[in-house]
This record gives sequence, C-alpha cells and structure tokens, in this order.
Amino acid sequence: MAKSSATLDWCIVRLGEDHNWWVDEVSDPVRWDVDGLSIIDPRQMSHLIELVEPLRDYGLNQDVMEAAFIPFRIEKEAGAQRVRLKRVKDSFFESEEKLFALADILDEENGPYADLLDHLTRCRVKMLNDIFKFESKLTVDEVEDEIREDQNASFIEGKAIHTFEELCAILDYVPAGWETEEGEEAGKSGDGEDIDDEDLPELDADEEEKLKNDESLKWDDDEESDDEDGEKKPKSDDEEDEDDDSPKSKASSDDDDDEKPKKTAKKKR
Repeated sequence: MAKSSATLDWCIVRLGEDHNWWVDEVSDPVRWDVDGLSIIDPRQMSHLIELVEPLRDYGLNQDVMEAAFIPFRIEKEAGAQRVRLKRVKDSFFESEEKLFALADILDEENGPYADLLDHLTRCRVKMLNDIFKFESKLTVDEVEDEIREDQNASFIEGKAIHTFEELCAILDYVPAGWETEEGEEAGKSGDGEDIDDEDLPELDADEEEKLKNDESLKWDDDEESDDEDGEKKPKSDDEEDEDDDSPKSKASSDDDDDEKPKKTAKKKR
C-alpha cells in the first residue's frame, strides 16, 4: 500500500535548542504543516528500535512501525544547524545508513502513526501485566489516560511534544510505585530502601582524602574502636570541663572537703 505522502520528496530540518530536530520546510506544504512538526534523528531511531525489541514477545509487528514513518537521509547542509533531507525507501530495521524518521501524521486519528501508538501501547501493557503481579490487570485506557494527562500539561505550557518523546512515554511507561530492571520485577519504589552506591556522586582522590582526615565527620564508633585498640586520644578542653562537672568529680571533691576538716581536728588535739 503506497503511503499517503508520496509527493513528499524532501524537507529541511533544523536542530532546536532542546537538541531535537524540527522541520522547517517541506516539498509538499499543501498537506504538511511544519508548525511544531518534529522528526526523529538516526540516534533516536536506533534507541527506539532497542526499546521495542522486548515487545516482540508480546505481539510487536515490525511492519506497523515501518509503515508509521517516512525515511529520509541527509542530502546536504542548508545553513547553520540546518540540513536538507532526501526521501528514501530503505528499511529502518535493515538499512545500515543513518536515517531520519518523519511520522506520517496526515491522518492523526486513523493514520499509520496513530496505529503505531495504539499498537505499542497494547504491547507494552501486555508486557507489564506479565512482569508485575498487579492486584488488577493494567488496561490500555489507564495508560493512555495517564500519558495524555502529561501531554495536556505540556500543551498548556505551550510546549510542542517531539515524536521521540511521545514514543518514549509509551515504551518507558511503568505504573507509579513500580520499576523494572532488565525485564524482571525490582519491587516497589519509595519504600525507604537503601540508596545504591551508583546513585552517589563520585569523589576524586583529593576530596576523598580530605574527607577521611576531617575530624568532624568521624563517628563515635570510630572513637570507641580507637580506645579498644589501646590508643587514647587527648581530651579537648570541653571534655576536660565536662569531666570536672561530672558527678564523680563532684563526689571526689566533696570527699576531699570532708577529709580536710578531720585532719584539722586531729591537729588541734
């Protein structure tokens, strides 16, 4: 079946401040509106292909994804941060050439790209229901409603949603309170679990050595271990003052006071 955008032969795209590519000009301006029209670059397309790979076990149809995009390759530069793209007929999954992917959105509700969004959502829901033991099965409507809510928030802020971000919202979707790790259940998040070392910032050797020698960062356990090893630390002035005010010191001073009068009495005798 021929694509509805057969007359779209070339387009000029620019690199936006968000590091995504956006369409500036097309060879078919009658049917294509370039206002907020995004295009997926080769790096992003490779990432999407990796994300859909696990969905093959849950009914992914590669042809649906191929039909949803119009492939382009770089033809020449078209100015600062702009390139002219030429349409090709290569497959995104088989071609070794770096291809841009323009979503076929001429029919936003029933077109091939709309079919892809629905297809990926259903596959993702099947995978999540297989991985997690939900109290009730996750539904396509629930996922679509949550994603649509986030998109509406972006629209209200006047932000255009890039095609890559729209697809990743589906392919990376996980219900709130759950997370995945290599396709296996990693448990619920937010349970106060210990933070992994990977989440901590790395320190260089100088900073690490400086922290080791910082007395204010030492724990009481370290001081106790030093005492057990037989190494006594000199007491600070504050510690000596505290020792003077301790009950034992007061008791000893009282005893001394009691003893002094007794000695004086003996001398008088």
